[in-house]
Amino acid sequence: MKRDSVSFVFPMFNEAENIPETVRRITALAGTICDDYEIVIADDASTDGSADVVAGLAAKDSRIKLIRLKINTKFGGALKAGLGAASKDIVVYTDSDLPAKEEDIKNAILSMDGADIITAYSLVLKDASLKRIIMSKVYNFLVRLFFGLKIRDINSGLKIYKKEVLQGLDLKSRSPFIDVEIFAEASRRGFRIKQYGLIFDLRTRGESTISRMSVVLRTFWDMLKYRLFR
Repeated sequence: MKRDSVSFVFPMFNEAENIPETVRRITALAGTICDDYEIVIADDASTDGSADVVAGLAAKDSRIKLIRLKINTKFGGALKAGLGAASKDIVVYTDSDLPAKEEDIKNAILSMDGADIITAYSLVLKDASLKRIIMSKVYNFLVRLFFGLKIRDINSGLKIYKKEVLQGLDLKSRSPFIDVEIFAEASRRGFRIKQYGLIFDLRTRGESTISRMSVVLRTFWDMLKYRLFR
């Protein structure tokens, strides 16, 4: 069963090595899911020419949209910009190195009956770094404790939203905490969340910035502000 229309959203920072292949794979996948789709790439002030690469791809395919942020926002601002520019019925967010397999993305989209949000989690330990394992467990514990969100991995690299979930949101976070903000607001408004287990592919090119101390500190600062003032 095909969906009516789908937006694929990619926040991007220094992914010149990955983004051409990601766009190629998503373009091939999109045609098997729906006839009406778009690929929205929000560049978070990359310094490696990623945005120029995407601009070249967009010049050849009108379904590719490029959004350039002038200042790096440490992920949250790029995701907000990308989600805000998405115009289709279903909005798929995943990372620019495409960690989820095409089959899982398609199956997750087609399993949305009875849910407004699909959020993925890893069926296996997806990171060998002790530091990142501990950070992830602590962060997910705090999310469950402070916001009552019983999500296995709130910052997983695949989330799918019905368009109405994102409408009217006044997102403030400029860090990976933006995922929690979206889910907390969606839960408050009564939207249904479904979790989907998969095995993510490990990154082979480029570098993830999610565990950089500046990003971690900004994430916990955004968490504190949301907890105290929202």
